[in-house]
Amino acid sequence: MTTDATARVASDQEPEAGPRTFLGRPRWFVTLFGTDMWERFSFYGMAALLFLYASEPKADGGLGLGNSTAAALFGVYLSTVFMASLPGGWIGDRILGARRAVLYGGIVIALGHCLMAVPTLPTFYGGLGLLAVGTGLLKPNLATMLAAFYPRDAHAERDAGFSIFYMSIQISAVVAPLVTGALGELVDWHLGFGVAALGMALGVLQYVRGSAHFGHVGNEPTRRAGHDERRRVLRGALVILAAVGLILGADAAAGTLSLRHVLMLAGLFAIGATVACFSYLLRSREVTAEERQRVRAYIWVFLAAAIFWMIFVQGGSVFSLFAKVSTDRTVGGFTIPASWFQSAVPLFMIAVAPVFARLWVRLGDRVGAPAKLACGLAFMATSLVVMALATVAASGGKDVSPLWLLVACFFQACGEMSFAPVGMSVTTKVAPATFISQMIGVFWLAAALGAGVGGQAVRFSEDNLPGPGYFLVMAGVAAVVGAALALAAGRLRGRLGV
Repeated sequence: MTTDATARVASDQEPEAGPRTFLGRPRWFVTLFGTDMWERFSFYGMAALLFLYASEPKADGGLGLGNSTAAALFGVYLSTVFMASLPGGWIGDRILGARRAVLYGGIVIALGHCLMAVPTLPTFYGGLGLLAVGTGLLKPNLATMLAAFYPRDAHAERDAGFSIFYMSIQISAVVAPLVTGALGELVDWHLGFGVAALGMALGVLQYVRGSAHFGHVGNEPTRRAGHDERRRVLRGALVILAAVGLILGADAAAGTLSLRHVLMLAGLFAIGATVACFSYLLRSREVTAEERQRVRAYIWVFLAAAIFWMIFVQGGSVFSLFAKVSTDRTVGGFTIPASWFQSAVPLFMIAVAPVFARLWVRLGDRVGAPAKLACGLAFMATSLVVMALATVAASGGKDVSPLWLLVACFFQACGEMSFAPVGMSVTTKVAPATFISQMIGVFWLAAALGAGVGGQAVRFSEDNLPGPGYFLVMAGVAAVVGAALALAAGRLRGRLGV
């Protein structure tokens, strides 16, 4: 199969055109949009509740973990979800095809939420595991489906399409914390966890109905794995699982097993998997010399993405803690659930998404992806500076205006809008022809690495709300990496081919 054949929808694989519908987009786009919207309802509903539930005293129905341990659990969950995208991408590329991988992923996610609706520890952790597996199958392969409908050289159109598609995430991210937060904090935590099962089931149904508009896109793997390759991968997976089991078992036998140790192990695994993935891609005979050059340049994008997600993970832990203990949440005698502030970033993103999409199209090829990524990191650094000032205002145990948190969330929204959809779009552009879903898995591997580091960083607060120094150090790291990207934007853009 040639590069051109895999980069474009072949003539015998044309999707059904039909009338344009949502935002002037064709029906295949609407189907993918709706599927991602429901999956993100699941993800953000979980993200809004997990830290708060884990840190809530047992007497109030929570797990009774300390703040830093709860943040570690949140980091473990996100790292596992993101790392699962790597094997999920391989399964889509090599075994199932992207279309079936998305379907099976949605079903597993719905089952995971059903388990979490049962108020026991085994079902809680079992549900978390199923959510990670299902998301790992669905996310990279859904992006592969979307990318297949755009020619490889349509850079501006692809960036704009991914930006509009990214709105599906934000619609769910606005609604999910309001629904799950109200049910979880005000009624029952497990009801909040379980309500997303219904949403994901609806997502699966509309995906099955809308798949008729895909043509043959995603029906088959880009390069089906042979019997020997499957056996090698299976053996490798079993060895890794056995090694992880032995390490955790030894830690438990010594009486030192903790969520922080699990998070450290996840971080080490993410680093090892990163090295292994890039080594494999750079040595594969299926990767051309031109593709190999793009993969080498992509390492810089990967490192920038890890920094971005390190900051992103703070929203579900440290920002939630600030909303809970240092923000005046009383309005007319009603105390706003802390989880509702998780809706602020996506609400702002919905407002700015059309602006960014229009801006990228208007700027066209004059501004490349590295410059856009640098802008995203600059916005994220600014949000942390605002949070540093907010912690100063809240010193002495004072409750401060929610405007501090909302302003920080606005800058995070601009940062996420500049970085995340463009980063995913770049990943699909530079990916070798037969490794698209796996390359998207590598992008989410950067998120796993960032989530692991971000989850570990909170432990330095010793179960208290982090001080201004914590936020300023992270802001400085983001600013330095963003500046480096901006300075190297021209050369990096040429090497990436974007």
